[in-house]
Amino acid sequence: MPVQRALRADARRNREKLLEAAQAEFQERGLGAPLEGIAARAGVSIGTLYNRFATREDLIDAALPALLAQTLEDLSERALSAGSAWDRFATFIFGLCDLQAGDRAFSDAMCATQYVSPAIEQICQASLELGSQLIADAQADGSLRADITVDDVFTALWLNACLADHGGPDAAAVARRQIALLLDGLRATAATPLPADAVQAAAVAASLMQS
Repeated sequence: MPVQRALRADARRNREKLLEAAQAEFQERGLGAPLEGIAARAGVSIGTLYNRFATREDLIDAALPALLAQTLEDLSERALSAGSAWDRFATFIFGLCDLQAGDRAFSDAMCATQYVSPAIEQICQASLELGSQLIADAQADGSLRADITVDDVFTALWLNACLADHGGPDAAAVARRQIALLLDGLRATAATPLPADAVQAAAVAASLMQS
């Protein structure tokens, strides 16, 4: 019995180390981070990783939903506590931009560039719903142009994620600058008629990922 308990305790420790390593690697390198690197970071063999998590998807499902949900909750609280409707909207958008540059796991999940489980899809949907609420509030008080949609905003954020991923050492600053330019163009006072109908962010993302 003591030997069995020791083995179970060792297995639990290995699982915890793998989850911590996976969270760190996914945040730093994205959801496509090599599993070998995760195992090495955890101090276990790749065989041990596969014994605990048969697929990458199993590891993502175990490591990320709670972490991503907390990340979104923190951003939501920060945005909703800002002053005006415009400030709440801008805080949320800038927060997403910063996460795109600093948290590759969150960025990949929100952009659906890798496997997205039902649990993570629920978090993505919560982000869209909050974005829709903040857009509606800013449109209602006249600070945000009336013809913008949540798909317009998230399409811009999806494109910005590509810049944050591939823009070199200054990518975070450049991405934030582009978002600042975007936000100025979204102010009601800057509005000129848009040249086309509203886009669907999911369709744009799917098309770009296939190209």
